[in-house]
Amino acid sequence: MAAWVGAGVLAFGIVVGGVTVHVATAQAVAVRSCGSAASQLRTTLYFGGARPKGSVSELEWQLFLRDEVTPRFPNGMTVWDAEGQWRGPGGKIGHERTKVLLLVHPDTEAARQAIRAVIDRYRKAFDQESVLWETSQVCAAL
Repeated sequence: MAAWVGAGVLAFGIVVGGVTVHVATAQAVAVRSCGSAASQLRTTLYFGGARPKGSVSELEWQLFLRDEVTPRFPNGMTVWDAEGQWRGPGGKIGHERTKVLLLVHPDTEAARQAIRAVIDRYRKAFDQESVLWETSQVCAAL
């Protein structure tokens, strides 16, 4: 297998049946498709507000953003209120006040570790079973 690196793009050549097939990484494809915009990740986290004894207050949420999220993502974020719904045990539909946090960041291991840390801290601080994490590749004009 041969590898080429050019203009920050990594691609691999694989020989299959005597024919070289070039396979670009997802990052390389995104870099080409973004044109002059930067290839970034958009991560959306959904934080439930209910907990076994009460709910997460607005003050607690603001302190969490200040102390846990902002130091890890100082370049900015967007937050909004939402109403979550899910099917619980026995098929019962549950509802919960939710905070949605949107981050746009580089596709790096450091960013993934920071996201995991934010999720872990929220789960521990507010007795949560989980935090929904979704990520997609985007082009961002920074």
